[in-house]
Amino acid sequence: MSENSVLNRIRYFLEFKHWSIYKLAKESGLSYSSLNNIFNRNTCPSVMTLEKICSGLNISLSEFFAYEKNPLKSDELTVTEQEIINSYRSLSNIDKKLLEAYLNGLCKR
Repeated sequence: MSENSVLNRIRYFLEFKHWSIYKLAKESGLSYSSLNNIFNRNTCPSVMTLEKICSGLNISLSEFFAYEKNPLKSDELTVTEQEIINSYRSLSNIDKKLLEAYLNGLCKR
């Protein structure tokens, strides 16, 4: 796999999630300058850095390299439904519980 392929795959996920490099840095725990240098210099991130990027994106390394499909997208869902699911995945466990309670209240369960 070429360096450009890895960077293009990261760009693909950033575009899909409507994220900036800054947002990815916050979610992955990497510094913005490190990520920015990777993109500006077109260098392939180390495996350790790529693992942190994948963690920030809430995907596994195997999902990252599964080029045939987007692990964040389902053809059975609308764009809005998919964005809600992707947003949910980025929440903390406490916030997930709060959202679930709110949805249960809305649905009167």
